[in-house]
Amino acid sequence: QVQLVESGGGLVQAGGSLRLSCAASGRTFNSSAMGWFRQAPRKEREFVAVIGWSGGNTYYADSVKGRFTISRDNAKNTVYLQMSSLKPEDTAVYYCAAKLPAYYVGSYYNYLLYNYWGQGTQVTVSS
Repeated sequence: QVQLVESGGGLVQAGGSLRLSCAASGRTFNSSAMGWFRQAPRKEREFVAVIGWSGGNTYYADSVKGRFTISRDNAKNTVYLQMSSLKPEDTAVYYCAAKLPAYYVGSYYNYLLYNYWGQGTQVTVSS
């Protein structure tokens, strides 16, 4: 029903910024909660941020709160993750994910709750 493709990853110095994009195909995008997760080598996949279908409800992991901003443009079927003040600890493969349908966005912290996943984009932050 939904196909997700991430882009925007790359190499950035500590303190720098990147904006990740996730393009979604499928007309159910507007009814979804969209999340960003990340996974570093030898670590579990962890929650980063989630946004509701309207864009009004956003939630962040404590580790990125104040530095990352999630947003979505339903007209473009795209969700974004603006990352600022990047740290080496942010280095990971970043995945976007969609949950359909979405009712309680504030509860969607677990990757097992999501229905669709992109293939990921690498973010590397150098010290």
